[in-house]
Amino acid sequence: MACQQSDAVEVKRTRGKGRGVFARRTLRKGEMIERVPVIVLTLDEYARGLDRTALKNYCFAWGKDRVALALGYGSLYNHSYRPNARYEDDGPTTKSFIALRTIAEGEEITINYNGKPGSRAKVWFDVVEPAEAGGIRNGR
Repeated sequence: MACQQSDAVEVKRTRGKGRGVFARRTLRKGEMIERVPVIVLTLDEYARGLDRTALKNYCFAWGKDRVALALGYGSLYNHSYRPNARYEDDGPTTKSFIALRTIAEGEEITINYNGKPGSRAKVWFDVVEPAEAGGIRNGR
């Protein structure tokens, strides 16, 4: 699948979270925000050192016994239990991010790291609700 850098998003610093992905324009419900390539690694490759680096926090589970590092802005979307976007695996080396609702220009785009937007399963980091935006901190 072809991937092209999206003009719909940008990465900015976000208070209490480090970096995040933000809408550069209004995004419609169901719109593909970004399609990104991923680098797929076996769990053995991951355990040979990547799991001891900062990159460990940017990998997605990818099928059985594999992880993937999303390129583009794919590994920079912050977590929320009330996400405005979702992700899906498009094929063996591609991941897409899709708006769950209309996202306003300037709004941070968030996903649920559990893979399902409605999941409330505990994640591996402390989740903090910022008072001003109702978003979730992901520790990045």
